[in-house]
Amino acid sequence: MDAQKVDMFIMLNAKFFENHQINFIRERLIALDDSKWAMVSTVELKDPTTILIVSILAGSLGIDRFMIGDTGIGVGKLLTCGGLGIWTIIDWFMIQGVTREKNMQKMQQILF
Repeated sequence: MDAQKVDMFIMLNAKFFENHQINFIRERLIALDDSKWAMVSTVELKDPTTILIVSILAGSLGIDRFMIGDTGIGVGKLLTCGGLGIWTIIDWFMIQGVTREKNMQKMQQILF
């Protein structure tokens, strides 16, 4: 794939991934067949900052976890009012990293 197109994708989407994952994604995208570019450009990535804001505002209801696809944990938070608030507070510090990992999992499905 064209390195310039890959660099533009990385520049626009770097906030969705951990810093140590960026080089791996770049290398895999450059080696990727051009026919898969449509899948790469249409993958739905979640914004970690948006998920953090949702977690702060409605984390005790599990909405943050539902948004990133962790349905089981979302139901657990909903039924326990965010683990009596403890789970909610822990997620305020962890949810951005978890969101970036979920984004990486989506990319790996395309890259492999």
